[in-house]
Amino acid sequence: MLYWTLLFLIVSLIAGILGFGAIAGTAASIAKVLFFIFLVLFVVSLLSSVFRSKR
Repeated sequence: MLYWTLLFLIVSLIAGILGFGAIAGTAASIAKVLFFIFLVLFVVSLLSSVFRSKR
C-alpha cells in the first residue's frame, strides 16, 4: 500500500513539473487517500499486536 502511495506521489510530482496540472492534482489526491488508508491499517495493526501480546 505504501508502495502505491509513493508511486502516485512521484507521478504527481513529475506531472506537476511538466505542467500537467489536472493529472498532478488527481495523482496527488489518490496518493493522499492511499496514505491515509495505509496509516489507518498501520494503527490497527499496532493496536491488535499490543492487545494480543498482553494475553
